[in-house]
Amino acid sequence: MAQPDKIPANDTGPGIVDTVLGEMIGYRLKRAYMQTQPAALRALEEHGLRMVSFSCLSIITDNPGIVQSGLAVALQVERSNLVVVLDELEERGLITRERVPTDRRRYALTATLRGRRLRDRAAGRAHEAEAKVFARLSEEERTFLLTILKRFEDKPES
Repeated sequence: MAQPDKIPANDTGPGIVDTVLGEMIGYRLKRAYMQTQPAALRALEEHGLRMVSFSCLSIITDNPGIVQSGLAVALQVERSNLVVVLDELEERGLITRERVPTDRRRYALTATLRGRRLRDRAAGRAHEAEAKVFARLSEEERTFLLTILKRFEDKPES
């Protein structure tokens, strides 16, 4: 049976060598996400929101009358997965659902005044939390990073 090389233990973090993962953009994006996510979640929890409920409320606030299928496309989630979240937002008085007159099977989603105010407060706290994480970048670098990341949301040309 082959014996593994005897290598001294090195679990101190910064001393660990990474010659492959560190050069992968996806891996670096994941690492950045792992730093921003906990801070954002704490900020949203202060307002009784989770990331998914905040995301829904934010899109609905910015797009009054959006239908559930449009919301699902915007968030890149299955429409059926939104039902529980929308029920929660409606029960809390943060959104309303009204039947679309031209298609009685669809509902237009609109944020209430309470929902818009909550979204704005939560967004402010989430921005503050994110700013702390990205404080090591200049304003120009943050703007550039955001510009680059937005390109991934554009539809690729066929």
